[in-house]
Amino acid sequence: MVDHTYGRAVIEMAGNSQKRGAVRATSKKGPSAGTGGKNKKRLTGKGPTPKAEDRPYHAAAKRKKAAATKETRPRAPRQKSERPKGGGELVAGRNAVVEALRAGVPATELIVARSIDVDDRITESLQLALATHLPIREVHRAEVEGLSGSSQGILLAIKPFQYSSLEEILIRATKPMLIVALDGVTDPRNLGAIVRSASAFGADGVVMAERRAAAMTASAWKASAGAAARMPVAQVSNLPRAIDEAKKAGCFVIGLAGEADAPLSQMKLENESIMIIVGSEGKGLSRLVREKCDLVVSIPMRADTESLNASVATSIALFWVDEQRRK
Repeated sequence: MVDHTYGRAVIEMAGNSQKRGAVRATSKKGPSAGTGGKNKKRLTGKGPTPKAEDRPYHAAAKRKKAAATKETRPRAPRQKSERPKGGGELVAGRNAVVEALRAGVPATELIVARSIDVDDRITESLQLALATHLPIREVHRAEVEGLSGSSQGILLAIKPFQYSSLEEILIRATKPMLIVALDGVTDPRNLGAIVRSASAFGADGVVMAERRAAAMTASAWKASAGAAARMPVAQVSNLPRAIDEAKKAGCFVIGLAGEADAPLSQMKLENESIMIIVGSEGKGLSRLVREKCDLVVSIPMRADTESLNASVATSIALFWVDEQRRK
């Protein structure tokens, strides 16, 4: 059945016309009159939904506002870590600092963090610095960490090592000369031990390459046991060229190599000027340096599988030369 009373259709299903709920109930108030277009604006779109950070009461908007306020807020001036002048080395750590002070490594100042936890090593470091009139500078802990990355709160600024030149060594050397040259020794402790042996057996100087080799750091100075203050050490840019200069000055060049056929006992040159060349810890003598040698010798050992440390081999060779010259 279609009812046109209100302009709508009412469908009665067979058998359900008298049942309650078969027809949708209308509002009690009845139909309401239209607005006549007065509420048309309510139906117009309001555009896309704003982003969360653009809604004033949204959490994202509050975070954005806080971040903007933080960026515009003036920052406190950052403390600049003042590195010691002169380009020297910084020794970091409580053990390293106290050992360097005990060894008498030339230093420019002791840097200590404020409110540091004092132990026996800190106490001894301060006492050694005061005894030698070494300046002590107290700084913020963050400055110590910024300079070295160490969190132990103490640094020792070392003076740059004063290298000699090969020319100075050749001029000051006594006849017959004895010079030690290092071909790629990279361990500073080996370097320091070689300098110590060179001083003990009367060598005139130590020559080493500038690149891909150890330098006279605080570790090398400690290993030399103070001999670095007495023994001239020269850095050269080209070791083969330095060997040629030593030959022109009258030196017979001898290389140390574990695989050489000639034993050390064949080195009977007590009255001649000698340059002894020691190879690196792993590779030994380089090809160019080996070709420059007048003689390559080895140190005989009972066990074929054993090898000698570079500093130990140098000490044995220097002892042999010194024994020959004493006769």
